[in-house]
Amino acid sequence: MVPDSAPPGGWLPSEPSERRTSGGRGPAADTHPQEVTVTANHPTRRSILKSAGGLGAALALGGASVLATASTAHAADDGFGLHITDRGEADARMWYYRFHTAEIGWDPAVNVLLPDDYHTSGRTYPVLYLLHGGLQDFIEFDHRGVRDWTIGKPLIVVMPDGGQAGWYSNPVSTNVGPRNWESFHINQLIPWVDANFRTFAEPEGRAVSGFSMGGFGALKYAAKYWGHFASVSAHSGPASLRRDNGAVVHWANVSAAVKDLAGGTIYGAPLWDQARVTADNPVERLESYRNKRIFLVAGTSPDPTNPFDTFNETAVLAGQREFRALLDGAGIPYEAHEESGGHFIRPDMMRRDIDGIIGRLRKA
Repeated sequence: MVPDSAPPGGWLPSEPSERRTSGGRGPAADTHPQEVTVTANHPTRRSILKSAGGLGAALALGGASVLATASTAHAADDGFGLHITDRGEADARMWYYRFHTAEIGWDPAVNVLLPDDYHTSGRTYPVLYLLHGGLQDFIEFDHRGVRDWTIGKPLIVVMPDGGQAGWYSNPVSTNVGPRNWESFHINQLIPWVDANFRTFAEPEGRAVSGFSMGGFGALKYAAKYWGHFASVSAHSGPASLRRDNGAVVHWANVSAAVKDLAGGTIYGAPLWDQARVTADNPVERLESYRNKRIFLVAGTSPDPTNPFDTFNETAVLAGQREFRALLDGAGIPYEAHEESGGHFIRPDMMRRDIDGIIGRLRKA
């Protein structure tokens, strides 16, 4: 059973908070402690690209300027189509920014969580892009305890807005102006982070992880933009778009039409953009995951009295099992956990994931 205090985070995200910041706030207490039950454990630490390949990927992101890193912490600047409209840099670790961008019809925000020693070490760090789920926004992981999860860890964590029902996509249609979350994250935010913080601007220096809709976004980004990330994680994130008569595609279309696009859709309706579905569908992109670290979490016992929880995690579990079977058949290793409970963030799994990410990426 899911406790009453469980966050309602599912595939349907929250209203954007126009001026929410988290600088200086302490993390919320963990509300869902879980015992770790490992059902499949296939760790891998193989390198996916040589340094020359990493250089090429970085240059493709935005030119040689992407490779520039600061020697000390400093106020971030505009760039890559992003104009900073609000910022909070007073907190020692959690820095906040809000941007104007032509890709989004309102000003999205991002939290950047710095390592404890960032301001004094002079070191370069790997980066985790951590994507929120439904009924959540960029501040969600601060509430859930990301500061505690990363104390003493040599890792920068970037937590951007992903829209009300953005699905980490550029929609087929919109009636409310641009909602191009995919372009914002991949073409603007990643090179902006690399230009303003001391990061490894290469795939071996980046991981992507997320919860629910964000878990899908992580799986999608890691496959579609193969040369950007060396590690991918999905915490209760759907991994199969077409199964069960396309339930996830239909839900993406309906949720986006109602909450984000005023009748527009992510994949098109009544006819889908089939090429787009295939490009986004993890189970159809298996080879794109080869030589990456893959970390999957799904719940096995959603609350039977909560249709939303049951629908979400039942589909997640079935889709992840399908994905894992295909990975097994292709000889692609992964680490998978099936945990008791339903559709919510599991702090112990987040901690385990972060440790695995640090083990896989370049060392600070």
